[in-house]
Amino acid sequence: MLDSKIRLENFDSGKGYSKGANYLTIVGWYVIKWLFFLTSVPYPSGLKVFLLKLFGAKAGKGIIIKPKVNIHMPWRIEIGDYAWIGEEVFILNFEQVTIGNNVCISQRAFLCGGNHDYLDPGFMYRNGPIVVRDGAWVGASCFIGPNVVIGIDAVVSAGSVVTKSVSANGIYKGNPAEFVKKRWD
Repeated sequence: MLDSKIRLENFDSGKGYSKGANYLTIVGWYVIKWLFFLTSVPYPSGLKVFLLKLFGAKAGKGIIIKPKVNIHMPWRIEIGDYAWIGEEVFILNFEQVTIGNNVCISQRAFLCGGNHDYLDPGFMYRNGPIVVRDGAWVGASCFIGPNVVIGIDAVVSAGSVVTKSVSANGIYKGNPAEFVKKRWD
C-alpha cells in the first residue's frame, strides 16, 4: 500500500495569507452575517448594502441581495450598480471579488476565491481574485474558481464549472465550461 505524501498537520493558515481585518471586525461581521444575511428573513437590500459598506465593501446603487447570501469578507468585495445576488449565493472571497454593473449572480452560485495547492504536502493556500464584468450572468448552481474573469455580457449556464477565464459576449456551459455561441450578434 502506498503512503500518502499529504501532511495536513503542516498546514499553516497564516502563511502567505492575511484575513485583512482584525479579530473583532471578523467576529462582528459573523454576527451581522448570521442575523441579516444567512437568514430566510427578506431584509431590505438597502439595509444589507449599508451593512456591507459598514464592514468595508464598495457597493453601488440599486443592488438586490436576496436571503441566505453568504459573503465571507465584505472588506474584499466590490459590487457595481444594479447587480443582483440571488438566494443562497456563496462568495468565498479570500481575495478580492469584483462584481460589475448590471450583473446577475443566480441562486446557489459559488464564487470560490479560495483553494489549496494539491502538489504541496502541507496543502498551502492557492487563492485568487474573481472578476465578473458588466452585464454578465452567472447561472444557478455554478462554480466560479479563483483567478477567473467572466467577460462583459458573458453568460455562464446553470450548473457550469468555470476554472479559467471566459471571454466577453459568450455563452458557456458544462464542466469544464466551454464556449457554446455568442450572446449578441
